[in-house]
Amino acid sequence: MDLSAELSEFLRSRRARLKPEDVGLPEFGRHRRVPGLRREELAQLAGVSVAYYTRLEQGNGRNVSMEVLDAIARALRLSETERAHLTHLAKPTAKKRQHRAAVARPQQVRPGLQHLLDSMEGVPAFVGGRRLDVLAWNRMARALLGDFSAMEPGERNVARMVFLGDHARDLYVDWECKATEVVSVLRLYAGCYPDDPALLALVGELSVRSEEFRSLWAAHTVADKGHGTKRLRHPLVGEMTLSYESLRVAGADPDLVLVTYHAEPGSPSADALRLLAQWGVDEPVDVRE
Repeated sequence: MDLSAELSEFLRSRRARLKPEDVGLPEFGRHRRVPGLRREELAQLAGVSVAYYTRLEQGNGRNVSMEVLDAIARALRLSETERAHLTHLAKPTAKKRQHRAAVARPQQVRPGLQHLLDSMEGVPAFVGGRRLDVLAWNRMARALLGDFSAMEPGERNVARMVFLGDHARDLYVDWECKATEVVSVLRLYAGCYPDDPALLALVGELSVRSEEFRSLWAAHTVADKGHGTKRLRHPLVGEMTLSYESLRVAGADPDLVLVTYHAEPGSPSADALRLLAQWGVDEPVDVRE
């Protein structure tokens, strides 16, 4: 991945989403040649020269200081995740060696973590990796999201399931939101690990096979895994509104994330989740049918 091009496109995309009135600037003239703020307006807000900002937006971030990056991030109204992404793109050398070493090691789930997953009866849970690979799961995750055990290892990937799978559009009521979330997380990982060949291959495959992925990837949105709610339409128990939590797993690999789903106590979704837990106790539920 060309980090200079990524830096340029990211700054352009963030500048284009702001209007002068969003940042307290007067809008002179009705017709603007570019969407969003002009370069000189952004430079004024950040307190840097237009020439300096122009060089940075052209991908030349070799000598930029953290103070300048912070000023530009404030001017662009970046979120904390977007700020981190900007830093990875502009100053990648600080952790480049560490990231290369991490990419060279396969991500693994220790037995104790798998035992924890198996003990979470009634709670769909899985462990995800840096490319949105599903590395470990429990029975309820198989029942809710799909039978990962029946998939080839390369297919156990949330991005592939969402954009190339057979049942994701039926499973996720707000599929567009899920798709945007997936692409935004992949963008964040790509900024952290620009030399990861498996990640680049995944992005290339999805770009070729999915027009929707290509469009979302071009938007340069970034987001980290977090928490929230998902509306799922399960073929066996119907529609559910489930809360999810994404928790970093302590240990040598900082990119392992434990994802869990739960329903509000006493809600119809909680009843549906209990029914799903009882359904097929001896056999995994294949939601792809």
